[in-house]
Amino acid sequence: MSILGWIIFGAVTGWLANLIVNKRGEGCILNIALGLVGALVGGAIFRALAHFDVFGFNLTSMFVAILGAVVVLFLWHAVTGNRTLR
Repeated sequence: MSILGWIIFGAVTGWLANLIVNKRGEGCILNIALGLVGALVGGAIFRALAHFDVFGFNLTSMFVAILGAVVVLFLWHAVTGNRTLR
């Protein structure tokens, strides 16, 4: 996947995770960063639990990335003190 593909993937997963966690976005750049970090975290969690790597742009990798981004968002809100989760 190209760099542009990863940026779009990160933006989509970060935005969807934000909708799940707090019903609003964190901003475009932060959504992309949290989505990409979430994809890495989700991949690591999935690899540890299922002993299977998920790569590429498909529904399985999107699901794993969203789960990882939700975990990252909860940690982000805990660290930054943002308690406006709805």
